[in-house]
Order: sequence, then C-alpha cells, then structure tokens
Amino acid sequence: MRDFPVRYLALIGAGFVFVSSLIVAILLHAGWWLVALSGALTAVGIADIIQTKRALLRNYPILAHFRYMFESVRPEIRQYFLEDDAAPNPFSRNQRSLVYQRAKQAVDKRPFGTQMDVYQSDYEWINHSIMPAKVGSHDFRITIGADRAQPYSASIFNISAMSFGALSANAIRALNQGAQRGRFMHDTGEGSISRYHRPEDDREPGGDLVWEIGSGYFGCRTEHGSFSAEKFAANATLPQVKMIEVKLSQGAKPGHGGMLPGAKVSIEIADARGVPQGMDCISPSSHSAFDTPISLLQFIDQLRTLSGGKPTGFKLAIGHPWEFFGIVKAMLQTGITPDFIVIDGGEGGTGAAPVEFTDHVGVPLQEALLLVHNTLVGAKLRDKIKLGASGKIVTAFDIVRTLALGADWCNSARGFMFALGCIQSQSCHTDRCPTGIATQDAMRQRALVVPDKAERVANFHQNTLKALAELIAAAGLNHPSQLKPHHLVRRVSANQVKLVSALLPYLESGQLLTEANPEKELPEVFATYWPIAQAESFNPIH
Repeated sequence: MRDFPVRYLALIGAGFVFVSSLIVAILLHAGWWLVALSGALTAVGIADIIQTKRALLRNYPILAHFRYMFESVRPEIRQYFLEDDAAPNPFSRNQRSLVYQRAKQAVDKRPFGTQMDVYQSDYEWINHSIMPAKVGSHDFRITIGADRAQPYSASIFNISAMSFGALSANAIRALNQGAQRGRFMHDTGEGSISRYHRPEDDREPGGDLVWEIGSGYFGCRTEHGSFSAEKFAANATLPQVKMIEVKLSQGAKPGHGGMLPGAKVSIEIADARGVPQGMDCISPSSHSAFDTPISLLQFIDQLRTLSGGKPTGFKLAIGHPWEFFGIVKAMLQTGITPDFIVIDGGEGGTGAAPVEFTDHVGVPLQEALLLVHNTLVGAKLRDKIKLGASGKIVTAFDIVRTLALGADWCNSARGFMFALGCIQSQSCHTDRCPTGIATQDAMRQRALVVPDKAERVANFHQNTLKALAELIAAAGLNHPSQLKPHHLVRRVSANQVKLVSALLPYLESGQLLTEANPEKELPEVFATYWPIAQAESFNPIH
C-alpha cells in the first residue's frame, strides 16, 4: 500500500462505480443517471492521464479539476470572505464602501473609532484648529487660463481620463451626465470625443469636457496618423470642450503606448477616433508632432490658438527629471507656458498594462507632484500654471493631502468607476466586466442604467466635496487653496512625528534661476539634473 498511487483513487473509484452501475442498470433497467455520471467522470480521468499539457492532471486525474475550479474563484473568495477591510491595494474595502455610500446617498459615518493603526509609520493626519472656520459653500472652484480668451472655472475634483473603448457607451454617458449635473469636468481620455460624450438631445447641455490629445491624435488625425489642424479645430471649438490636454504619458504604463485590436474597433470607436473599422488601432509610445521641449510648447500654443483661446496644457507621468526640467527651460526661453499641467502618479490605474510597468515604472504621485511644483516655483513660473494631480484619489483626505503637497485640483478615475458600481473584479481587460463599465459587450453594459448611475456620479462628487469642506473648516481654513504642507503631519516612527513641510524639500521662488541666491543649497535632484537639462532636446547635455 505504501507504493500504491493513492492519487488515482478518484479515477479507480469512478471506474468501479461505472462498471457496477452499468451491470445493475442492465439487470434492473434503472439507475442509468448514475451510469452516465460515473461514465463521464471515468472518461474525464482517462483523458487527464492521456493529455500532455498539464502535469497536474496527469498525476491527479479528476481531483486536479477541483484545484483549477477553486483557483478560478479565488479572487472572489478572497474579496467577499477573507479580505481585510483596510488592505490597501488596489483599493481597500473601506475605501470602496465609502464611495458606494456617498454615491447612493447612504450613511457614510462609522461607529466605534478608527480601524487604522495610528502608531504605524506613514500614518498621516491634518491638524485641526481650536477656532474652526465657517465654510459657506462646498462648490470649491479655481480658474484655469485666467489670461486666455476662454478661461475655465473648474471644480477642484473631476473625472480623470478614461476613453470610450476602454469604458462602455453607458459608462461614458453616465459619467458625462453626472459631470453635467455636478458642474465638474470629464476628461475624454485619448480615445477622443465619442457621441456618448455628447448629449443625446442637442438642446440639452453636456458635461464639460477636457479633450485629451494622445500620440495617436484620435479625432484630429490624418489617414496616416499624423496631426490634422483642420480636424482638431472642428472638435476643439465645440462649446462643450472647455480645455485641451496633450497626453505625454500616463502613470500606469508610461512610455509604453498601446493597441486596440482590430476585432474591438467597432464602427462607433472608429468614428470617434478617426481610424478604419476592424483594423488595429495603434497609440505610439511617443508623439510625431514634436520632438523637443521647445517644439512641444509650440505645439501647445498652436492648439490653444486653433481652439479659440481655450486653456491648453499637458499631462505626464514623471520619469527622467532632466526631461521635465528641459520643458521648464523651454518655457523660460520661449515665453510660452501651458495653462496647466496634470501630474499622473505611478500608482494610477488602467484597463490593461504589463505587470512590470504597473509595478515598477513611473514616479509615485507624491514625488512627481513635488518635483513639478518645486521646479515651477524655482523657475518663477508657478503662479502662471495650474497643477492637476491624479493617482488613487477617492476620499476628501486624499484631496486634502494632494492639494497640501502642491496641486490646485485633483482628478479621479477609479473613484468615479466605483460610483458607477465597479466592484474591483479586475477583469477590465477581458471584456467581461460584471457591472457593464469596462466592456463593449452590449448585453453586459445593458445592466448599467444611465440615469441611475449618472445620479450616483453627481452624488459622489458632491458628498466628497461636502466632506472636504468639513475637513478644511476643522483646520481653520476657508478654501482648499489655503492648504499647505505644514497642515499635514506624518508619523515616521512609533515615537516620532513630523510636519510634512519638514520632511519634504520645498524650493524658494526663483531658486533655480542664475540670479537667485547661489548660497542656498539645492536638493540633489535639482543640483544633479537641472544643469544638464536643455530646451533644445529631451536628451541631457553630456
């Protein structure tokens, strides 16, 4: 018995039951269901031993199928039965629940105290005041492109870039209608402006759009894939389009580019992007309209002119510091400045990305935002350029923290997906999204009822800003723009806490310019890379 292959008992047992039940069925003319069942199991076991692709099945016929079955539902078992409420990645159950509650207008309060370990390193909080302020409205807004012909008054919390094609038609409709109800902006993503971004009735206003221009120039491209000024102007001058955003890179997969397989390029996607139906839709890893910092700024200035003076800027995930420094030097050299810059943190999400890119490419939001803010301050350009930030922002404290670090407004993608009903099944790339959000399957997206979800999108935005108003009032402030690094406290060890302003380096105005005080020591990243950055090339000076 010691040498008997016990792992074959399931197959032997199934064979024994099959033979026995067959004899009984022939004699008694009954029990054929057992014959069929045991026969099928026996056939499966024999097939397992014969096949050559899976060693586990050859060694454990029949039994190994249970292992594969449990493995297939492992994410659901973990999410619904085993997951820690505070486990942070990608988003904790507590974070998701808060969004669901605010989107549904349900109670978002919590009894019995915090579930967080307040003595764990990196725990953060905002200091409150003995004399809290009185905040009248939670409709916090900033003006972007104040000196332009068509400045835009933006909410400080908005929908981040998600394209039609990555999201379903109903998801896009619900997001845009929610943005229209809540008076905040909806970034189109690089998939351009589809008919689902527009109101179904032309007499009704649509949600404010930020038109993102990616390296594929979708919606403004020639048949060969280069930029078309004529097609751009036709879309950019639409009243619904409030700002123009050139996408240099995104946090989840910077420097990678992408491809939508031809099988997924429907007539609607082809129409929105200006590409042939049924053919692979390529997003190159870099732009063809510019190749230096100076030509990037000239391109931005061209887009601003073609749009009729609408605020125009760019979005990027920070990589090589000297590349961004080169862009800033180009601003100083040409006098051309973008109206805004959106910083996408490396923790940002996407429908699909190589694991190595998701995990190990792109600077996280804190360091990226700090670099951009400091560079503009050091070059005396910060007051001319508004900064947006995105990367795992869903709560009012996320907004507080990001604005305190240097941003003017925040964008959220996955937060608004949760408001639509996303359950974090992480099946965005399979076209089998269980809630109809990240799919082009008509039957699956039919489950997403647009009027209901649009209301939830607007509710989530409004209730998050109400919570933000309560936070800044407790800190003694009247507007989120007053938030500074010294309002945040971070635990650095079990026995030590520090103000964030003391932990993170901040430059003085003009510190990077030659006429600034040379005795003031620069942080290492600026001391090393600012001198070798150049406006004429993204490459460093050797």
